[in-house]
Amino acid sequence: MLSDEKILITGPAGRIAFGLARSLVADNEVWGIARFGDPATRDKVDALGVTTRRLDIADGDFGDLPDDFTYLLHIAADFSPDDYDRALRVNAEGTGFVLEHCRRAKAALVMSTVTTYKPHPDPWHAFREGDPLGDAMAPPSAPYSVSKIAGEGVARYCARSFDLPVVIARMCAAYGDQGGLPMWHLDAVAAGEPVVTRWDPMPYSPIHDDDICAQLEALLDAASVPATIVNWGGDEPASVQEWTAYFGELLGVEATVIVEEIPGASHGSVADATLRRSITGPCRVGWREGFRRVAEQLHPDRVPAGT
Repeated sequence: MLSDEKILITGPAGRIAFGLARSLVADNEVWGIARFGDPATRDKVDALGVTTRRLDIADGDFGDLPDDFTYLLHIAADFSPDDYDRALRVNAEGTGFVLEHCRRAKAALVMSTVTTYKPHPDPWHAFREGDPLGDAMAPPSAPYSVSKIAGEGVARYCARSFDLPVVIARMCAAYGDQGGLPMWHLDAVAAGEPVVTRWDPMPYSPIHDDDICAQLEALLDAASVPATIVNWGGDEPASVQEWTAYFGELLGVEATVIVEEIPGASHGSVADATLRRSITGPCRVGWREGFRRVAEQLHPDRVPAGT
C-alpha cells in the first residue's frame, strides 16, 4: 500500500471511496472533500482520521484546500436521476476543476464506469477498453453514463494540458461491507423480497473492496500522459441470477429474481480484465468467497462464520 503520501480523495464518504480512505489513513496524510449534505457522513469520515473540507467541486472554488497533494483519487460522482445539467457540471466540469487544483500531483486516478460502453446484444460480452462508448441507459441515473463519458474526455484533456499522469478506471460492480449492488441484492433476499434486474441473464464483473484497495497503487503507477484507460472489475463474471441463488443458499431461503426489461438498456456489464491483470495481477477474492464473507459481516445471525 501507499505510505508517507499526501492524498486527496473526493467523495470520501461514498461506497468505494470510504473503503479506500480507511485503508490509506494509517500510513498517509489523507484529505477528503465533498458537499457532506448529511453531517453524519462527514463525522464518519472524520472518525477515520481523514482531514475533511466541505465544498462542491462543480463550483471550482476550493477555498483553503492545499494544492500540494502527491496523489489524487477522484471518486466523487453525481447520480442525479434525470438532471443532465447537474450531472455534467459535477462529473465533467468538476473533474476538470479538481485535476487543475491537483495538477502538481505525481498521479491522479479518475473513477469512471463500465456503463460508458455502448450496449451490446450479448449479455456476456466482455467489454474491452477500445470498445465503442455509448449511453447504457441504466437506471436509476439516466444521465450517469453520458456524463461520465464527458468526464473521461475532460480527464484526458487535463492529463495532456497539465502534463499530469492520469489513470481512468472504469469501475464494475464494486462491493464490500459498505454495500454495493450485490449486497443490496443480499439484503433483499434476507428480507424475503425479490431481486429485480433488467435482463436474464444479467452478468457483471464484481470486485471486492479488498482487491480495490490492493490494486490501487499499481493502477496509480500505470497513470500516464496521455491518460491510461483501464477496466476495474473482478476476474470472474457472475450474473444476478447466479449470485441471488447463492445468497439463498447462504441464508437458507428460497430466492427469486424478477426481470423488468428496459428497452435499449445494456444487457450486461462484464468487463474484460486482461489489461487490468497485466497491471495489478489477478484478484485475490473470488465472488463466492467475497459474497460469503460480506454476508457473514452483514447478517451474522443468518450466516455463521465459516459457512
